[in-house]
Amino acid sequence: MNVAAYFDRISYAGSAKPTAEVLRGLHRAHMLAVPFENLDIQLGGRIVCDEPAILHKIVEQKRGGFCYELNSAFAGLLRELGFKVTMLSARVARQDGSYGPEFDHLTLKVDLDEPWLADVGFGDSFLEPLRLKPDLEQAQGTRKFRLIEEPSCLHMEMAENDGGWKRQYAFTLQPRELRDFAGMCHYHQTSPESSFTQKSICTRATPDGRITLADKNLIITRNSKREESLLGSDEEWRGALKKYFGIVL
Repeated sequence: MNVAAYFDRISYAGSAKPTAEVLRGLHRAHMLAVPFENLDIQLGGRIVCDEPAILHKIVEQKRGGFCYELNSAFAGLLRELGFKVTMLSARVARQDGSYGPEFDHLTLKVDLDEPWLADVGFGDSFLEPLRLKPDLEQAQGTRKFRLIEEPSCLHMEMAENDGGWKRQYAFTLQPRELRDFAGMCHYHQTSPESSFTQKSICTRATPDGRITLADKNLIITRNSKREESLLGSDEEWRGALKKYFGIVL
């Protein structure tokens, strides 16, 4: 683990002590710098649950990835700094209210004076970690998040504009290892039923919104105002990847 190179990758220049303040700073920096993307899947590449390979891709090649990559890399960084990190399996909520299978998503628990839920691999979600405390509404900018506890699991929910709450994923606190996610990692990059094989996505947070490249649709959101444009060629698409995400394929 080259901590200095990782810090440079996420443009982080703060303290490296294992504290809640540092965790928040690292989490936010990661979300602003490293995109959630599935470009390797669309281009026929193979993603493996191997931390050195993932770190090489994210830190040295300055790429992004999906949850198995982003959160395992972030977990490695945190452990190197002295944080106690546990990988957790989550099941992503579907449109019909049901949940996907176990290991559908990889998220993280970080234990300090109190436990935190950290997740830099769920796309458009919380910029800073959440206190792992049920029934506590946690505001971040104009958004609110909360955790709901049931006998079998915890639900992570995000507030909607109409005042309701939408479930994002369900998880338990059972410790997992990166190799446990290998089967679902393979599924998501090979199955025609996986959303990751159906279209390309590259997205990252910005201080006032988000930039997303979905196939050839470029979507820029600033202060809740959305601008969308259609890129007309592969050359424009590659140019947008370089300009907005620093990615050169």
